[in-house]
Amino acid sequence: MQVTLKAARVNAGITQEQAAEIIGISRSLIQNWERGKSFPDAMHLKKIENAYGVSYDDIIFLPSKTLKA
Repeated sequence: MQVTLKAARVNAGITQEQAAEIIGISRSLIQNWERGKSFPDAMHLKKIENAYGVSYDDIIFLPSKTLKA
């Protein structure tokens, strides 16, 4: 099942602040990723997978408001 980056974080039960701390980045960078203003680099993808408990292949790197049902 594919999910947005924000949905993956929320499903993992962690806040943006917690995600930023786990991944070792700023909260504003998490916000930019979730809004589609920037994208995580390869170095952070494995940390995202571990923190969110989801495979990179299952994450949609677009803001949820751009997705159509």
